[in-house]
Amino acid sequence: MVSGRSAPRRYRRTRRVAYVCATVGVLTVAVLASLALGSRHIAPVDVWNALWHRAGTDSPDAIVVRSLRVPRTVVGLLVGAAMGMAGVLMQGLTRNPIADPGLLGVNAGAALGIVTGISVFGIDSVAGYIWFGFVGAGLAAFTGFVLAARGRDGASPVKLTLAGAALASFLGAVTTSVLILDARTFDQVRFWLVGSLTGRDLHVTVQVLPFLAVGAVLTMAVARGMDALILGDDAATGLGHRVARTRAVGALAVTLLSAAAVAVAGPIGFVGLTVPHVARAMVGSDHRWVLVMSALLGASLLLFADVAGRLVVADGELQAGVVTALLGAPVLVAVVRRRTVVTA
Repeated sequence: MVSGRSAPRRYRRTRRVAYVCATVGVLTVAVLASLALGSRHIAPVDVWNALWHRAGTDSPDAIVVRSLRVPRTVVGLLVGAAMGMAGVLMQGLTRNPIADPGLLGVNAGAALGIVTGISVFGIDSVAGYIWFGFVGAGLAAFTGFVLAARGRDGASPVKLTLAGAALASFLGAVTTSVLILDARTFDQVRFWLVGSLTGRDLHVTVQVLPFLAVGAVLTMAVARGMDALILGDDAATGLGHRVARTRAVGALAVTLLSAAAVAVAGPIGFVGLTVPHVARAMVGSDHRWVLVMSALLGASLLLFADVAGRLVVADGELQAGVVTALLGAPVLVAVVRRRTVVTA
């Protein structure tokens, strides 16, 4: 016989599992659309044959699927999932409902790193962008956290927000100055600055996969600590959690996830801002569930945005970063209007 207390808990768990399964189904549709749709529409059976190298898969359609769409689909999955999880962490660490992964200066640091690589060292490949972008993002996030950690209160939510915003503004100003003075660098980096999955290959994915994997592991490791931070620092300390360590590990996870994602695809906005709110509306505030749901939703949103960008422009494509802004803003407004925004 089920007790009165365990029945609601079982119902919540069943509801969460159902939402996760439904979101996996949506993600599957997004993957199939990413492989099949674009300026060249490919039938699902031809996509299947191309993936499994069946007879006749040297056709133009098979080459498009394997050499172009599979890599950008894999990149979209990883980048979207990373941005979704990083958004959950940033909103929890800062207790700020409008925080996103760029709040620690990650996006601005990556942009400055890549602009420096192009302008000073002559880097002209996506593989080169990754390392300069990753170093720039990592240094920016580390600097922001160190600045916020100074003083008696340590890296409090308000100090993290202020330090990150100030650092992002400063780095953005430096980047803009370089681009104004160097037209060649601006021409080379402008599509990266918008955010795109175009031109990425599986070699790029292999380069950033270790950083994404470590970031994901650290993210799940601090999930329970993030649940305690909802109650405030004093309450979390009283429950036995080390608040400073939780924030430090969380900030490191955000840095790894965001830096790798931004270095590969550029500063794609609204994924890390919008997805956590939708995830909480579906599965509640338990960070273990929210992180899983945000990873699935982030990957789905980015893939659908990438597909939409290919379809809306004839003989071309709209960059994924533009589409996520167009899709993400109305979704965020709808979520805010329908329910109270919860930050963790």
